[in-house]
Amino acid sequence: MKIKSIEVFVLNDKLDKPFYFSQWSYSERKICLVKLSTDEGVVGWGEGYGPADVLAAGVKLLSQYVIGMNPLDNETIWDVMYRRSLDYARRGILVAAISAIDMAVWDVKGKILNVPVHQLLGGKKRDIITPYATGLYFREEKNLPKALADEAIEYKELGYKAVKMKVGMTIEKDIEMVREVRKAIGDDMELMVDSNHAYNLREAVKLSKAIEEYDIGWFEEPVSPEFYSQYAELRNATTIPIAGGECEYLRYGFHQLLRSNAVDIAQPDIAACGGLTEVKKISTLASTYGKEIVPHSWGTYIAISAAMHFISNLDNVPGRMFNSNFWMEHDRTDNDLRDQVTIPDFEVKNGEIKVSDKPGLGVTIDEDAFKSFCK
Repeated sequence: MKIKSIEVFVLNDKLDKPFYFSQWSYSERKICLVKLSTDEGVVGWGEGYGPADVLAAGVKLLSQYVIGMNPLDNETIWDVMYRRSLDYARRGILVAAISAIDMAVWDVKGKILNVPVHQLLGGKKRDIITPYATGLYFREEKNLPKALADEAIEYKELGYKAVKMKVGMTIEKDIEMVREVRKAIGDDMELMVDSNHAYNLREAVKLSKAIEEYDIGWFEEPVSPEFYSQYAELRNATTIPIAGGECEYLRYGFHQLLRSNAVDIAQPDIAACGGLTEVKKISTLASTYGKEIVPHSWGTYIAISAAMHFISNLDNVPGRMFNSNFWMEHDRTDNDLRDQVTIPDFEVKNGEIKVSDKPGLGVTIDEDAFKSFCK
């Protein structure tokens, strides 16, 4: 069996209600999807995280080197792409392009062998994963803290046991928003915050100290991903666990993050950091440092399902009879590309996700919706 073709698609959708976070605003959702077909008619899908048009160019560049290869040889395919891009893309968009193709390879491999991706990764260590709702972005509201609190209550009523909110406006506004959301959801729901590297170290310490009383599950990307030592300093200055890594690439980048003692929780994005082939190695590396992994996932159900299979295979570090929750990010922001184009083989019930056993990633593409959003 051989890879016959790798097609790349850019899908675009204008949002009815724009939203924003600490860095910029979103008025549209735009994604890059990859369709990999074999000479025996098996099709797999992958997704990259980053600027969709640039990603598409990267996928086209790398595809020429792997056409004709055996899709079962995922590590060999990955190595060819990595070596072809190493001299000029040790981080960033071409690594995300590798990730998109790699994800499609795993989907095809599972379908060929008629097994789910978690079995290809080495086996399912848990049937149930706990999703947390990602939302509470900034938007134009007369009373934004109340609007965010109301949104958080909606997630709680849907059964979610945790929610992640954006911070990074100003320290004063952030404190007010966190206070209102915690008050609304009560003490029996986890609350995490994410500033998308909006602050310098002094500001991040100040904000951390101010919101410690609200029992924050983790503070995500508090400072720039370039400043490993500042992450480490912040960890020593607050009781809030520190998370980061969505802007990190390959096991080599995560090695620097981990050996700097920068985070309590590493957050590789499977659609950007090197794909499933590489994130498996990143998870092994993280286990040697005794760090938790909660993948970043912000796209369609292709990427979200890849995260589900990966999390189901993660080691218990340390192991014990009664293990804690394994969190999985579940983006709840408006995204018709996610909700109409991709159909997952799971649903959130009572704040839990039952891991899919469908071959490959377990995602179905709605062809009519797909065509309607293609650029």
